[in-house]
Amino acid sequence: MATHVITGAGSGIGAAVARRLHARGDDLVLHARDAGRAKELAAEFPGARTLVGDLAEPSRLSWAFSHQALPERVDTLLHVAGVVDLGPVGELTPKTWRHQLDVNLVAPAELTRLFLPQLRTARGHVVFVNSGAGLNAHADWSAYAASKHGLKALADALRQEEHANGVRVTSVYPGRTASPMQAKVHQQEGKEYDPSQWIDPESVATTIVTALDLPRDAEINDVTVRPGR
Repeated sequence: MATHVITGAGSGIGAAVARRLHARGDDLVLHARDAGRAKELAAEFPGARTLVGDLAEPSRLSWAFSHQALPERVDTLLHVAGVVDLGPVGELTPKTWRHQLDVNLVAPAELTRLFLPQLRTARGHVVFVNSGAGLNAHADWSAYAASKHGLKALADALRQEEHANGVRVTSVYPGRTASPMQAKVHQQEGKEYDPSQWIDPESVATTIVTALDLPRDAEINDVTVRPGR
């Protein structure tokens, strides 16, 4: 039975992945930003453990975790949580930039650092759920895209650094996916949101689980998932 640490398990892609792994009996350690959210996740996924820490304050994650019981074994670390705030470069404030960079890039780097010893021991797998914005930046997407371009760099460097330790690293680049985040994006764009037009989170979850279950003789480094409609 594998142990998976997952961020963003409360909705969208993260929830879809958590449901898949929970249904097959794997051990889940679900990150939550606060105790209230942790209680909700524990109720939704019976038997799962929770880990509380605010991704918006990555410098405090080590302190937060020092007061909690960390899993002794980690087979997979899945970075799924993320935030987005659109706007032209001429209007984005440093606070908006910092928030997206902290949650989308610095926090995944810090979580990876904290769990690397367990991942090395287990010859585990780190999965970064990136975005199409991590490959191409468009108008009004500068801060979010910058955080996701940085996440690609983090994954690429980590893959080379940890290959000899048997740690696999996968980046997944979903296109627009039906989720609360996508609803927020449409609101910011001033567009009507129709979830049926976009990728089902379950489809991205299938991609992620496929990468996790790939035999050890191979590794999926990068995979792009685009809307099929």
